[in-house]
Amino acid sequence: MKDVEEGLTLDERSAVDFVAGLRGQWARSVYPALVAEAGEAGARAGDIAEASELLRSLRLYPWFSYLERQQQKMMWRAAGDTVLRRREELVTALSAPADKGSAVLELDPDLELPSWYTDVDIHIQPGSFHADDASAFIYELGARVVMLRDNDGYKFHRLFCETALPDIAGATRVVDVGCGFGKSTRPLPARYPGAEVVGIDLSEPNLKLARAEADAEELPIRFRQALGSRTGLEAGSVDVVTGTMVLHEMPREEIEATLREAARLLRPGGVLRFLEFWPTGDHLRDATVYEHAERNNEPYFRDLFATDTASVCAELGLVGHAWVPFDERDAGLTPQGREPRPEWHFPWAVLCATKPTDVEGGGGE
Repeated sequence: MKDVEEGLTLDERSAVDFVAGLRGQWARSVYPALVAEAGEAGARAGDIAEASELLRSLRLYPWFSYLERQQQKMMWRAAGDTVLRRREELVTALSAPADKGSAVLELDPDLELPSWYTDVDIHIQPGSFHADDASAFIYELGARVVMLRDNDGYKFHRLFCETALPDIAGATRVVDVGCGFGKSTRPLPARYPGAEVVGIDLSEPNLKLARAEADAEELPIRFRQALGSRTGLEAGSVDVVTGTMVLHEMPREEIEATLREAARLLRPGGVLRFLEFWPTGDHLRDATVYEHAERNNEPYFRDLFATDTASVCAELGLVGHAWVPFDERDAGLTPQGREPRPEWHFPWAVLCATKPTDVEGGGGE
């Protein structure tokens, strides 16, 4: 499968690199300066709401917020222009039959996409990533810039697999909820050799790209179009249910329904691992995360943060519930806690839970 970046012109490469550089400067220079100004003001926030008010009183805040919103819009403009110049070639490639026959695509022509998914251009990506086949390529290119090129080769997701997903001898099935274009799914066959790997997503364009790229790597992954809360898979048939950056893109009732589905799918002893964002307890920093969600068209961040995942997991009979910090740079899962970092970064954490071995796995669909 052709990688869009392999054929960038000098102007296209410059546009992409400029946005990545601007994003880096915003995170590494503007954010620390904002924190320093807050410290000089001497005001202390007792909660996130007070921290948001404090932010708005700072002289640097308008520049901080403007840069965040604008660099995101510039990123999609650069990625969109780049992909649309090659639209016919790229979209045609998605429809080509599988070369290797390893990856499988299961689309549901009768699936009605929920309004909470279609009514919002998530991440400010124009048209979102479900309506046009070209949108999957735009999303893939944009995602590389968002991660400041630190996830090229899917280093980030491999780190998650290696440090957050447990060893399970003889695992037979692993499910990746919200697999997108497959960046989180492709490392799974190597982590669980011999297991059936299933990627679940709503976006037909993303699933087509996921299948094509997995097939090019001869990875036997089954990509299935379905809601994470209604996968259609058999109860008690899964050793690991995982997902990366998906729960915060759902309303609260869908988050709870997805966790309920995960519990249904897990066999006794199976584990749940969702890589997500979770408040750090630093009110000023957490306020910038809440506002990031608003500036980035991600209205369900607050739903995730308001969800009592401990109670939900307990109600579902899952044990060992914990939000464990995750360091995307090199450490991965960090049970010892977060270390202070001066730059703005996502508050990564992994939702962990286990289905006890003394319960029945269930059956049916």
